[in-house]
Amino acid sequence: EEEGKELVADAIRAGVFNDLGSGNNVDICVIRNTEIKGATFDPRAADYIRPYDIANVKGERTGNYRYKRGTTAILSKSVRPIIIESETVRRIEPESMDTSS
Repeated sequence: EEEGKELVADAIRAGVFNDLGSGNNVDICVIRNTEIKGATFDPRAADYIRPYDIANVKGERTGNYRYKRGTTAILSKSVRPIIIESETVRRIEPESMDTSS
C-alpha cells in the first residue's frame, strides 16, 4: 500500500512541478476493496489523506516589493490601433460522453 501511495504521489508531484497553476498540495485517497452486500462503494473503505505531502513550499518574502508610481521612468510611449482584417466565429457542437463501459 505504501508503494502505491508513493507512486500516485510522484505522479501528482510531476503535475505540480510541470503545470504552473497546479498548486502545491499532494492529496491522495486510498480505496480498499471491501465486500459489503449490495454496495458498490463503501465510503468507510476510503482513506482521504490531505495533505499527503506539500510538494512546493512557498518561501517567505523578506521585504516589501511594492514600488511607488513613477519609480520607473518611461522612456517612450507608442499606441498603435489594432486593425481586424477578418473575424471568424466557429460553432462547436457539444459531444456526449461515452458511458457504455
